[in-house]
Amino acid sequence: MAIRKYKPTTPARRHMTVSKFEGIDKKAKPERSLTEVLNKKGGRNNYGRITVRHRGGGGKKIYRIIDFKRDKEGQATVLRLEYDPNRSANIALIQYEDGTKAYIIAQSGLKAGDVVESGPAADIKPGNCLPIANIPVGTVISCIELHVGRGAQLVRAAGQQAQLMAKEGAYAQVRLPSGEYRLIKMECRAVIGQIGNEDHGNIHIGKAGRKRHMGIRPTVRGSVMNPNDHPHGGGEGRAPIGRPGPVTPWGKPALGYKTRKKKNRTEKFIVRHRNAK
Repeated sequence: MAIRKYKPTTPARRHMTVSKFEGIDKKAKPERSLTEVLNKKGGRNNYGRITVRHRGGGGKKIYRIIDFKRDKEGQATVLRLEYDPNRSANIALIQYEDGTKAYIIAQSGLKAGDVVESGPAADIKPGNCLPIANIPVGTVISCIELHVGRGAQLVRAAGQQAQLMAKEGAYAQVRLPSGEYRLIKMECRAVIGQIGNEDHGNIHIGKAGRKRHMGIRPTVRGSVMNPNDHPHGGGEGRAPIGRPGPVTPWGKPALGYKTRKKKNRTEKFIVRHRNAK
């Protein structure tokens, strides 16, 4: 999807870019039967305490219920592509032959009028969903299940793609976007093709206000805080960190600190780690 630039009428506009939203129905309202109310949390938990910083404010959103399971077998027609404020990828409204409607993640190249299919007998073409056992080795896939019947959990963001590398016994070997090689059960479903909206990562926000509309609050540097607020805080003027390396507000190393458990139960499913030499 192409990117639109602005003339530099203001300092913020100089570098601001937006998506051209080509192929997306801009006037379409979300399908009412497939929406839910989305209440804001502002990064607070059920005690009202901030557990995630830099969250709050932003425009109102309606949550679109996405069919990640794709367990309804048969053919469906793509009615239109829509923008979804809850994710980086675009979504497609599809209608099955019996009249049932659903939202799915839009694959690259998918457009209104296309026919998508779900089931073991589906063709190998973008947008079709089938068990990994029925997908040829070397195929580019996305929206991958980790557990049979639970729905897609991997490779769902804009422009992402994985590749089916091998099949052996009850498991298939998949190369994920991070570079990690992982074993996934053959019965798990995946969608053929790359996720659309590939230029999402190239968009420049341009100004702070646009980020606030997204519900993201400012990040304050630790070096400008007081010592009781941050390990980097305090001192006269601009003081150095005063430690071997930068740390988080809670004193943990901020760069290169490994947080993954060595005896993680999923370790046996990882053939090669993302940062393996």
